[in-house]
Amino acid sequence: MTTSAPTTSLSYARALRSLYVVRFAFAIVWVGVMFATSATAAEPNPLLTALLIAYPLFDAGAVLWQLRADPDRSRTKAAEWTGVIVSLVIAVALGIASSISLSAALAVWGVWAIIAGAPQLITAIRNRRNGGQVAQMLSGGISLFAGAGFLFQGLQGGGMIAGVAGYAGVGAVFFLISAIVLSIRLKRESA
Repeated sequence: MTTSAPTTSLSYARALRSLYVVRFAFAIVWVGVMFATSATAAEPNPLLTALLIAYPLFDAGAVLWQLRADPDRSRTKAAEWTGVIVSLVIAVALGIASSISLSAALAVWGVWAIIAGAPQLITAIRNRRNGGQVAQMLSGGISLFAGAGFLFQGLQGGGMIAGVAGYAGVGAVFFLISAIVLSIRLKRESA
């Protein structure tokens, strides 16, 4: 039994839409807790460390979900696997850095945003035929610039860790936009 390309494409579009909704919901909750925690944090604390570790771990899991759902077994998935590995390594680095200082954690977050933004941008460009990817392309591109800003701030001794929550909030909006665009496409194609 073979699956036709349009059916496979629609199935993958549905999987992406579900993934983007889950990523949006997680990010919104994370942003709320992060803002509440970081607003009062002048020094590193265990809750802040746990939050900083949780976000890249969730990101790695989401990329693994996307890899599993992708029906195109012929193309290379190097960008996605790079994103997974980098997110796992950064989660460990954030655990260490956030126990040292908020500026160290901010610098590590910046490195992660830069390195994770590039694979996100590449993957979105590759997935553009499935719809809802313009927002993901923008998100990946913005990650590169935001990451550079966080890295610079952290290296300069800045400790405004709440900025990472704003960054994640923008990412959440992009996931929501992608999910809405995919929903419109799926509704149109199923009619």
